[in-house]
Amino acid sequence: MRMRKKPWARPELESCDFFVINPKEYKCRWKEFFDNDKPIYVELGCGKGTFMAVHGSENDDINYIAIDIKDEVLGLAKRNIEKAYKEKSKKLDNVKLMAQEIGLINEMLGEEDTISRIYINFCNPWPKEKHKKRRLTHTRQLNQYRNFLKDQGEIWFKTDDDELFEESLEYFKESKFRIEYITYDLHQSGFEGNVETEHEKMFTEQGIKTKFLIAIKE
Repeated sequence: MRMRKKPWARPELESCDFFVINPKEYKCRWKEFFDNDKPIYVELGCGKGTFMAVHGSENDDINYIAIDIKDEVLGLAKRNIEKAYKEKSKKLDNVKLMAQEIGLINEMLGEEDTISRIYINFCNPWPKEKHKKRRLTHTRQLNQYRNFLKDQGEIWFKTDDDELFEESLEYFKESKFRIEYITYDLHQSGFEGNVETEHEKMFTEQGIKTKFLIAIKE
């Protein structure tokens, strides 16, 4: 479903302390930008920010970069993140929100950024053969992530789509990632530490199982 235009979104983002207007300026110096030595986690396709709102507000010892491309959805993410921190009476200083085309992710992240973990939650499955290279788990993308993901760094991937999940297993293998953990029914697996996204809740209510894996960069 196409999201309606939100004229307020861009002005509100540009006046936001944790929105980065030009992330390319900080390539290879994100640790300097955060001004600490905490590990950095990246969420690719943060949507309305419900996942990031929980993670960021519950983990003061981690820095987060949350990425999407549309101002409309980022505006909602900004508000949801702010709300979560306010409810917990916490200072919002460990999350940065930004607009970036993920296919060009290497324009804003480089080897010296040593990202510790990447989250990919319910990305577009791009089922048509001619579009599969656009998948966030496609080999072409995974090879880009290797440039800034540290050795033994992790990718946490969740999806409702069976075909995308199965084909992604091959993509990870081709890109020299080791599958550390895998389940075809996350909510019945006993896995601890899952944060439910808005899509995940919707699919679960429809009886669709969440597939999940953790891949390690070798």
